[in-house]
Amino acid sequence: MLREFLISEAMHALGIPTTRSLGVIKTGEIVLRETPLPGAIVVRMASSHLRVGTFEYSATLESREQQKALLDFAIRRHTPDLKNSDNQALDFLNQVIHRQAQLVAQWMSVGFIHGVMNTDNMTISGETIDYGPCAFMDTYDASTVFSSIDRKGDYAYGQQPSVAQWNLTRLAETLLPLMTSSLETAKVQAISALNDYPNIFEEHYFTILRKKLGLMSESKTDRLLFESLFHWLYHDRQDMTNSFVYLTNTHAQEIEKNPSKLFQKFYHNWIRRLKNQGTSLSEMQVEMAKVNPTIVPRNHKVEEALTAAENGDLSVIQKLLDALRQPFSRDERFSEYRKPLKDHSKNYKTFCGT
Repeated sequence: MLREFLISEAMHALGIPTTRSLGVIKTGEIVLRETPLPGAIVVRMASSHLRVGTFEYSATLESREQQKALLDFAIRRHTPDLKNSDNQALDFLNQVIHRQAQLVAQWMSVGFIHGVMNTDNMTISGETIDYGPCAFMDTYDASTVFSSIDRKGDYAYGQQPSVAQWNLTRLAETLLPLMTSSLETAKVQAISALNDYPNIFEEHYFTILRKKLGLMSESKTDRLLFESLFHWLYHDRQDMTNSFVYLTNTHAQEIEKNPSKLFQKFYHNWIRRLKNQGTSLSEMQVEMAKVNPTIVPRNHKVEEALTAAENGDLSVIQKLLDALRQPFSRDERFSEYRKPLKDHSKNYKTFCGT
């Protein structure tokens, strides 16, 4: 529960849509998990707690009236602009697709791994929910998994966009009876909407990456530029957060001395793009500093805070919260929260505590 409090506050400070924790309340009971642990309840706040799973449950009741009532409520709550739509169910699906595509793109841009992306953990509102086995990636690797229950890597960092599409497909299935009287026509409409998802996700993701690199316009070469960036991060085992900080804070003359051939390939193409848009690296670093966090919830710092809390010391959590609530700060007071612990994440596991 304290993990949920910490990570949701960090996500909020990063500007990523999220449910939040009003507080964590101890129950006084001991809960038997991997080890006996003190029990607690998190009081979670959200614009609503409607999930894809809510619609799945409604569909099992086999009552069109109840399904329509749920859809009407969700529209009133989250998409009131659809009140006069000719096909509310289809337009609602499209809006949820856009929200989820944007949310997952934001997750990916900061190295966040949800850890358990089942349909009950995908909100209709587009807010992140349920922070059980989640964690942030240190060394960049798209196959990174931290959740102890994810033995096959189904919810690995790089799998998150496709898992979201799978979940959205489950939502679409529940909405078919409400789209049109013809089931076949409804299927065609839903499949068309779902097929748009990869392009919508990519558009959101590339938009964020351009901002992180100080690019103000689109180019046909952007995909290759991003591929070379992540090729460098992966093969040179670079820390994801600090690599963007490096690009944001370091003078061009120093960056040019970087001995990595993979980095140099990316760097020269990147500088060419900046020159083509009429800007220099130093000019755009000011803008990059606004979107590239220096502080994320480092796994070893989170574990340090949780261990202290279990032993009755909440001061470590409070210090961590102070840092996480200022993710773009360059203040040296927070320097300890910017450093990855070497090889800490190699065998790091998180556990679903509910």
